[in-house]
Amino acid sequence: MSTQVHANLTEEQVREISTQLGEPDWLLETRLDALDALADLEMPKIIRTPGRDWTNLDALEFDQLVDPLDRAQEKDRVDAEGVEVLGWAEALDEHGDLIEEEFGSVVDPQRDYLTALSTALFSAGTVVYVPEGVAAEDVKIRTRMNSRSLFNYTLVVAEESASVTILERQSTGDDLEGNRYYSGVVEAIAGENAHIQYGALQNLSEDTYNYQVKRGHAGVYGQVNWIDGNIGTRLTKSSVETRLLGDGSESKIVGAFFGHEDQHFDIASRVWHEAEHTTADLVTRGVLDHEARSVYEGVQDVGSGAWSTNSYQRENTLMLSDDSEADASPKLIINNHDTEASHSATVGQVDSEDLLYMTSRGIDEAQATDMLVEGFFVPVLEEVAVDELREDLEELVSARLE
Repeated sequence: MSTQVHANLTEEQVREISTQLGEPDWLLETRLDALDALADLEMPKIIRTPGRDWTNLDALEFDQLVDPLDRAQEKDRVDAEGVEVLGWAEALDEHGDLIEEEFGSVVDPQRDYLTALSTALFSAGTVVYVPEGVAAEDVKIRTRMNSRSLFNYTLVVAEESASVTILERQSTGDDLEGNRYYSGVVEAIAGENAHIQYGALQNLSEDTYNYQVKRGHAGVYGQVNWIDGNIGTRLTKSSVETRLLGDGSESKIVGAFFGHEDQHFDIASRVWHEAEHTTADLVTRGVLDHEARSVYEGVQDVGSGAWSTNSYQRENTLMLSDDSEADASPKLIINNHDTEASHSATVGQVDSEDLLYMTSRGIDEAQATDMLVEGFFVPVLEEVAVDELREDLEELVSARLE
């Protein structure tokens, strides 16, 4: 395990961050506990396929990437009627008790080394609070990273019979050269009959190392749906997860990525069925060009008490280059026989017959390939219920093809 970051941090730095944000004593103690835990925590578990570890997080030189007190950013928050979208200091003033109750209840602050690091150092925080019965769309969070490192935290709480659609965008300023590190943790809590849809589009610079965890809890008849789009960064380690805790709860996890040059994507989706009559659908599609690499792991975990479960998973990767690499590891863990479940994963190249058909009708090979790539993403784009996110993703795919 690497301890480079731990050696580069001090308790005084953590206290300074907490003081600047006006945090209560309980949160400072949570930060300091996470800092102390770094010496004993392992890096996040990596995805392993037969005979190969795909991602080496220990090799990252975090001491050159992380400056705890340099955290420049541009943050733009757009709320909707009836919904509170608050910066961290403001949220603590207005909803301190709620934050104390929910912070760390979904994502363990000491889940692993990088999560604990984020707990100790996060400064870019947002709280989205949706009161009971409120239905809202078009909540937006835009983060532009203008420093060597940035640690972001988002808490979403939707009370009973509330619903909210959130679109998050992540990008990088152009005024800084060299490698960077971005860390993001999202906790989403959907109460009884509540619905959260969280769409994230990551287009950070290709000098950025990126670690993100998005995890939700769904109560009785609750829904937590995720859309996770990854275009940028040199290396992305992303985990998107939902625990279906209430009877009749649901989750959909939609993922899309497009890698080129030497980009590396380590993508994990996981759902736990822990109550009766729960439903999950995991859909991911990715494209790789040049020497890009990807590895995907999807897990559907059905508990012994999860009667009448429906759980489906499919992942497809399209290879545009003989030098690119991809693998997938879909998994079913079923402990209840009253389950309908399936999983599939494919890795392949552009279909030669499709390409021949198009070129024989006067379309040049490069244009035909672009059209096939755009068509390849259609099934996953159709799953994206947020029009603006779907359009943004389509534009980024087109730009990447150009």
